[in-house]
Amino acid sequence: MTMNVNVHWDGDERFKAVTDSGFDVMIDRDLKQGPRPMELLLAGLGGCTSVDVMSILRKARQDVTECVAQIEAERADTVPSVFTKIHVKFVVTGHNLKPSAVERAVKLSAEQYCSASLMLEKGGVEISHSFEIVEAE
Repeated sequence: MTMNVNVHWDGDERFKAVTDSGFDVMIDRDLKQGPRPMELLLAGLGGCTSVDVMSILRKARQDVTECVAQIEAERADTVPSVFTKIHVKFVVTGHNLKPSAVERAVKLSAEQYCSASLMLEKGGVEISHSFEIVEAE
């Protein structure tokens, strides 16, 4: 499977990424018109693992009303300032959620399904996961 993205210079330190699926994303080192590139990498990781977790929870018939992946990352102090550690905490809100189901969903995403997470780990990034369940009103 091939995937393509074109990144066009848009002046200064600003770029427009155009995806195969037809979406444009502004990238801006100065944060005037878009996020920094490394923020997008974390957003991609968060989106990848969140899609997995929600798919698994829906298949387990969990009544989820909200799911937030809170991602905190540390970067090396030297150039290149790569990610060294990333922690993904899921805050899952719903009705009568089973902790075992949420734990299983997070674990399956981390260990089997999330391509972004698995790729970063192979590159030497230490990735950890946790979750919190909030009962919906």
